[in-house]
Amino acid sequence: IHSFCKKDDHNKENLFNSINYDVAAKKRKKDLLNNKAKTQYFHQEKWIYVHKGSTKERHGYCTLGEAFNRLDFSSAILDSRRFNYVVRLLELIAKSQLTSLSGIAQKNYMNILEKVVQKVLEDQQNIRLIRELLQTLYTSLCTLVQRVGKSVLVGNINMWVHRMESILHWQQQLNNIQITRPAFKGTTLTDLPLCLQLNIMQRLSDGRDLVSLGQVAPDLQVLSEDRLLWKKLCQYHFTDRQIRKRLILSDKGQLDWKKMYFKLIRCYPRKEQYGDTLQLCRHCHILSWKGTDHPCTANNPETCSTSLSPQEFINLFRF
Repeated sequence: IHSFCKKDDHNKENLFNSINYDVAAKKRKKDLLNNKAKTQYFHQEKWIYVHKGSTKERHGYCTLGEAFNRLDFSSAILDSRRFNYVVRLLELIAKSQLTSLSGIAQKNYMNILEKVVQKVLEDQQNIRLIRELLQTLYTSLCTLVQRVGKSVLVGNINMWVHRMESILHWQQQLNNIQITRPAFKGTTLTDLPLCLQLNIMQRLSDGRDLVSLGQVAPDLQVLSEDRLLWKKLCQYHFTDRQIRKRLILSDKGQLDWKKMYFKLIRCYPRKEQYGDTLQLCRHCHILSWKGTDHPCTANNPETCSTSLSPQEFINLFRF
């Protein structure tokens, strides 16, 4: 009898372990299927009311995740005026706000990110910008996944590992892009007078774009080293006080504005410029994209709107 009971206990233990294994396997499969769902959760209203002060309603409803779900970011990335704004917002969330997103908001985040990558792969523009975004996100996830036992991320570890694999796949796709030269035999940039070429280069707000443009042709290389060009770029992004703290002299005893620029961007944030931004109505405290109808009771709602930078948008939900 003792031997029979012992054998029966052993069978029950094996059955229990088998059930646990099946449950775990089914959960991993479910997590994977949920993660592959491409349908984004949409709200009918494309605006969100921002509660003033720290209240129970604000903590339960007015969160960064809820705003991310309600505001139409999927359509915004298709608008060239809003694209850079959304990418910068995705980058800020990747750096420090991933853990504040709900499960649905995290899924929407990844779906929007995939649409951004697909857009870049199709039009072959903003490649460096998205590479930097993906690298920032992957670095943040590597840190957070190591702490997953502390419940810093919503969802199963397998789901997040799958998302990290997707990021690596997107990075590889971007690295494999071959820029094709358009079949255009008309006037090119180098055919224009030097004054016009320099005028065009002065409209670039990123020094890395100037360096890349200088690698296209020898004539453009000479223009891209113009001291006045780099001086204006430094003065556009940074204050006089910031510039005075990072002075660098060349071998000729002159200020090396190009070296100063790249030193300044490591120390201070550059000025951000966007074609279109999210706006906050000061009258009714509703957050929406410009041109989106919202229930405002002001006589002239347009005069009540304030443009928000991506960082100011994030700051609205810190309480």
